[in-house]
Amino acid sequence: MNDALDKNGIAADELAQLIERIERLEEEKASIASDIKDIYAEAKARGFDTKAMRKIVSLRKKGPEERQEEAAILELYMEALGM
Repeated sequence: MNDALDKNGIAADELAQLIERIERLEEEKASIASDIKDIYAEAKARGFDTKAMRKIVSLRKKGPEERQEEAAILELYMEALGM
């Protein structure tokens, strides 16, 4: 292949390179996901509550205002359901 456009106007070499980069990153992502799964399994084996840990990881990604808004909406919905 070369960088010349094919009959459909696609630069085949450039497209192939982009696809290959995505594939490499997908492989890395799968490896990282497996590592994270192993850490949660280790935590569970040591007696930690992994649901709580996952929630904490999720909450730490958010800012204080976003966490407060989420908590307020949750409280509102729980009240509406009589919980």
